Amino acid sequence: MKRPIDRRWLPLNALRAFEGVAKHGSFTAAAHALLISQSALSRHVIALERLIGVQLFERRPHALTLTKAGQHLLPAVAKSFDRLEYAIDDIRNEGAPAQRSLRVQMPPSFAVQLAVPILRDFRGTSTEVDIDLVSPSAVGPPLGDVDVAVVYSRPSVTDLVADLLWPVRLRILCHPQIAERHRGKGLAEFIEANEIVHVRIDGAPRHEAWAQFARHNGLGALNVERGLVFDTAVLAAQYALSGQGISLVDPRLFAEEMRTGRLVSPFAEELDNGYGYYLVTHPEGLSDTAIALFRSWLIERFGQERAAQPNLQLAVSNDSDWAKLEISGP
Repeated sequence: MKRPIDRRWLPLNALRAFEGVAKHGSFTAAAHALLISQSALSRHVIALERLIGVQLFERRPHALTLTKAGQHLLPAVAKSFDRLEYAIDDIRNEGAPAQRSLRVQMPPSFAVQLAVPILRDFRGTSTEVDIDLVSPSAVGPPLGDVDVAVVYSRPSVTDLVADLLWPVRLRILCHPQIAERHRGKGLAEFIEANEIVHVRIDGAPRHEAWAQFARHNGLGALNVERGLVFDTAVLAAQYALSGQGISLVDPRLFAEEMRTGRLVSPFAEELDNGYGYYLVTHPEGLSDTAIALFRSWLIERFGQERAAQPNLQLAVSNDSDWAKLEISGP
């Protein structure tokens, strides 16, 4: 193992050059932005690569991409320069809090259903922090350039700090007219009689969730390899809201639609497929005041919602074995 680098020899100009090239995707564009010559910029990057002992960029004709080492280094460099900038601005403003901008990642369905109330309420308490929201479609770890992220994922061991906001429990949701039309049918018969709506998950077979649901609830050879496939739970729910199909989604995301009766859950059966919504943060971000503020606020918000919001409970009417989802609580 090589000896750790002494911070006295950290090549700050070379790191700034590396960040500029990575950000602009071009030595020419980065040189213009940093107001230095392209040759000087290239020398800085080459010197940094020699110091580290690996290439940071794949240099190809008409293409410049980060290597795995470059992808690892870029977030640390960008965040370090950001924090230096914020600290210096604080001092220049005589201790007055500088306006911060946090880059926050949320998955699409979470963002559509919950981002507006979350960000509105947070901004109401922390006006000095602006939010730059990104919403990639892929399931998995957060993008390298975000400060904090909500991800839809299974538990995994990583270098990131992860806080579970809530575990996902998938349940059949549909339009109330569909539920009424098929009142009295058993679960298997109900599924067979309706169009199935799937939600695509990266890296999993297109019918995986419904297949797991059928196995988990002992539905045997029920055919679930049919129907429509959507990229997000929101699109699947929108299709159900139109009066078509049955969707297997997380009812917590659609609590408002269920509270108003636009969607119902006709059966108690559900699926815990191991996924949940996690708030993830880089460990070094915990010392950043704005990141720590947003993280603690969001964790507290979901904790309060679990304690104060009405619970989703299943009730069965006396004259039928048909289950319906009702909102009850204090």
